[in-house]
Amino acid sequence: MGTTSKIFPLALAKGTEKLCEVCQRRAYLQCTECGVTFYCETEHQQADWVGIHERICQLLVPIRTSMPGSCWWNSDVERHLKKVRLNRVELIEICRLVAESKLSEGKHQEALPAAQFYLRCSMDVHGPNTTQLVPAYLLLADANMPLGNVTLVKEFLAQAEWIVFRNPDCSHAIHHRLHRSLGRLNVLTGNLDAALMNFANDVYIACEEYGLDSIILSDGYFLMAGVFAKQGKMPITRSLYSEVARTWHSHLTKLVEAQIQNINPRFTRPYKAKCIEVDEMFSTMLEFEQNDSRKDSAQVALVACCLAMVWLLGGDSLKALGFCNTALQASQLIPNHDLTESIRSLLQLAQRLQPEPQPDSH
Repeated sequence: MGTTSKIFPLALAKGTEKLCEVCQRRAYLQCTECGVTFYCETEHQQADWVGIHERICQLLVPIRTSMPGSCWWNSDVERHLKKVRLNRVELIEICRLVAESKLSEGKHQEALPAAQFYLRCSMDVHGPNTTQLVPAYLLLADANMPLGNVTLVKEFLAQAEWIVFRNPDCSHAIHHRLHRSLGRLNVLTGNLDAALMNFANDVYIACEEYGLDSIILSDGYFLMAGVFAKQGKMPITRSLYSEVARTWHSHLTKLVEAQIQNINPRFTRPYKAKCIEVDEMFSTMLEFEQNDSRKDSAQVALVACCLAMVWLLGGDSLKALGFCNTALQASQLIPNHDLTESIRSLLQLAQRLQPEPQPDSH
């Protein structure tokens, strides 16, 4: 968890005061690893360490350390400033990846320090009110939403909206993510019609940017389906869930085939980070299908098959095996179902990947 030591006021330059990295109040402790990061209390130090500081501790040293007095020449100054800028650019990327990963894993509180530092570094490098700040504001909004911090979410999204309004040439990626976050906020506050409008804009822009078969687009459909379900419009919900499952099934099948052929034996970090998030999405869809009075066995088989592939890719063959069995049972209720053979192949793969039983030590 890192270690701290007390700040001795007499050791500070006259008129200077150190502020807490987390809350910006007066600090009384400093990180003993880097010596340039300060906290008001142990709880904030521990939250920051778990959230991001462990990853970036030493990168902060050249940024927050004054240039040595011996560096008189312009070339020395230029080298120092270049190194500081490169460190800040590296910090931006690290903080973004960590915040996104923690959000995907459902660790919203832990994502906050990384998202906050992502915003601060982006301001230092790009300046205030620039489009590069929008992704950081959206990450902060998405992290605070499940925590119920509605006021903060509104503030972050208002900042993002203002920047996008002032910069109409913002990329489609930024526009679609902004509408998605605004839609989630409207769902949280119960404004379902506004949420649908936001998600419709999200889907339209994502389609323009990524194409009809994109999983990014299908995630927008999933959010729309959730709103229609709240409104009791089950046929629309069912139709959207079917489209989501179809798109993801195609995507996951390609990933599994790549692993079987050893094209991609280890899955990339972005997919691993998304595994829990995708599982939550498909678990919601599976529950919907299993509780639906229509009992669409084909859809149950498709969604359970997707879940099996998610956990094969995520490295949990036992979970994958359970969902393979669910998918196979559903597909066998349909004569000559086109997924039955591929589900059997998945089942065999999951069985082969089961860990070997450990020998009895007694």
